[in-house]
Amino acid sequence: MDKLVIKGGSRLKGEVTISGAKNAAVAIIPATLLIKGVCTITNVPNISDVKISCKILEELGAKITWTSNNEIVVDTTHLSSTTAPLDMTSKFRASYYLIGSLLGRCKEATVGLPGGCNLGARPIDQHIKGFEALGATVEVAQGKISASAKSLVGTSVYMDMVSVGATINVMLASVLAKGTTIIENAAKEPHIVDVANFLNTMGADIRGAGTDVIKVNGVKKLHGNATYSVVPDQIETGTFMLAAVATKGDLIIKNCIPEHLDCLTAKILEMGANVETDGDSIHVWTTKRPNKANIKTQPYPRLSN
Repeated sequence: MDKLVIKGGSRLKGEVTISGAKNAAVAIIPATLLIKGVCTITNVPNISDVKISCKILEELGAKITWTSNNEIVVDTTHLSSTTAPLDMTSKFRASYYLIGSLLGRCKEATVGLPGGCNLGARPIDQHIKGFEALGATVEVAQGKISASAKSLVGTSVYMDMVSVGATINVMLASVLAKGTTIIENAAKEPHIVDVANFLNTMGADIRGAGTDVIKVNGVKKLHGNATYSVVPDQIETGTFMLAAVATKGDLIIKNCIPEHLDCLTAKILEMGANVETDGDSIHVWTTKRPNKANIKTQPYPRLSN
């Protein structure tokens, strides 16, 4: 698709169902590499990043079956490689989760430097810091990252800056490590909690996800034969909430978790619009132009004046 043509002036009205969180799915799919078994993932967003993730896993020896548009069965019993296709991994940012997963299971990984959307400088130094603290040797050269270790041993890792990707990647690498890993100044996003919940469902011992201190007690192995549903996408939910306000619309947003949007809800109410929650749905409506509001983004879960 080369462009989108949008004709404005229409009031958005009706119902919309939120899909599974992209940021959770692109971490959970690589996380299946830690299992050495079969698992089923539901509420998977049917998008290009997810499809590329699945193709990469298949290149590594996994077997993936789409049982519906939003459900996959992943069999990672037999891996044939720890080197991910560089042309694929360079296409999107979340490919770096392959490093933590392959390092955790196979003690080695080679992945292309992550690409993806151009959102400014997003270095991976905190990822590397975490891997090295666990006992890995990491080399970045010729457009790829190579990591290896004789063994991974739990340790304390302090994030110099709040990083979602580094938090998840260190968590992935430490699940099968010996001993306990403590990640301090960890990011708190819902998809971090979702990855931890997925791994715990498969036999991991991760505590504190969603807070700034995550404790991972290493286990010997993870088991498969379980089904896990990806958390609803709070970014998609928030986009529709704001679209309702911007168009003086009336939207009922289904399959979401209202608590994940508390900071945004507060701002929408401040702008004079209406928000009501009912279980896993949010109703947003207004008939007037929104009031002004000052917003400063901060690490989840905060917005401020």
